[in-house]
Amino acid sequence: MKKLCLTAFLSLFLAVPAALAADNMKAFPPADEGMTRHVLQLPTLDDESLFRLELIVGKTVLTDASNVYFFGGKIEEETIEGWGFPRYMVKALGPMGGTLMAVDPDAPKVERFVALAGEPHLIRYNSRLPVVVYVPQGVEVRYRIWRADPEMRPIEVG
Repeated sequence: MKKLCLTAFLSLFLAVPAALAADNMKAFPPADEGMTRHVLQLPTLDDESLFRLELIVGKTVLTDASNVYFFGGKIEEETIEGWGFPRYMVKALGPMGGTLMAVDPDAPKVERFVALAGEPHLIRYNSRLPVVVYVPQGVEVRYRIWRADPEMRPIEVG
């Protein structure tokens, strides 16, 4: 009898994370017309407070190889009503700008990823919730994981 109860408990315990993940996605509606929804489920880490996630939104375009380019626009964080979960929105990708270094007009164009301008958009690393980003169709969402050194060092008085 004890084995049966233990087996039932373990089965239920192991099924709960999968069910919770599916329930969490109920909070995130499908993308509106002209938009796409990108979902990232982060792996669990031992000490998630040492990590941050950088969201990088942009588009792969043909440019010259010499100038630095960027898109206008911003990533906005919204809280989903009734759930309290964050979601990230880029309502429009603004015009592309860049440096104005002279380039040989016969130089071949190169395909490269051009991101939104400005400071990196860092968010808390949280493996318990999906990271959901809504962007216009044709726009890419990439990410980087940043790790802090666990050692803290004092600053000298001076």
